[in-house]
Amino acid sequence: MSRGLVALSTREIVRVLKIWTMTIAAPIISSFLFILVFGLSLGGRLKQVQGVDYEVFIVPGLITMAMIQAVYANNSTSVFQARFDRYINDILAAPMRPWEINLALSIGGVVRALLIGIGLLACALAVVDVPIRHPLELILAIALALALFAAFGVIAGIYAHSWDHTAFVTNIVILPLTFLGGVFYSVDRLPSPWHEISHLNPIFYLLNAVRYGFLGTSDVSVALSLGVTGALAAVMVAWSSWLFRTGHRLKP
Repeated sequence: MSRGLVALSTREIVRVLKIWTMTIAAPIISSFLFILVFGLSLGGRLKQVQGVDYEVFIVPGLITMAMIQAVYANNSTSVFQARFDRYINDILAAPMRPWEINLALSIGGVVRALLIGIGLLACALAVVDVPIRHPLELILAIALALALFAAFGVIAGIYAHSWDHTAFVTNIVILPLTFLGGVFYSVDRLPSPWHEISHLNPIFYLLNAVRYGFLGTSDVSVALSLGVTGALAAVMVAWSSWLFRTGHRLKP
């Protein structure tokens, strides 16, 4: 492992930890409020979904939502700021391989997402009993999710022309797709054609892969969920790697 990779990764991690109240604590609190408001208030009416208590059913989706939003937001803003302040030129001129720069710029977002996920799970366990029935599948699903949105955040940060562009993707793309992917409900309960349309949502498969890892239940096959998420992650990682390898939109 090169000194440049370690130094740049450390810088990205320190950047996250310096303002931990905003980068880590705030997402945990806001997502935990969803568990309290929706889970505990609606749980008495909805009872169970797929044989699981409603307040437990929504926890995996909320953890996934918080993590992917965090890793995307962190990486997109970090890369855009590097371009905006022009210190990306110093990084590109350093004796580092393109893949090392790409990886180092992504690590801060991954660490942030993992801390949020662990913190939110700890808070959730204080009020509901959330099992982890398939830990290996859960680890794989989270790894693919973080790889997918870490790379997506880097790509967005490279192509963005303003701060608004990075926020636009979160508010108009990621957040709606996450809610419509089945965070608060099972897609199997939707009537046609909404049931079929939901299967076109890539985040639907990601949510189900994580939910299967936690609860052992899913709207679709876990193999299909992991396959779709893995394919999308491979595309995004390849795209971000190509950008750093060629210097597209990075080099003047």
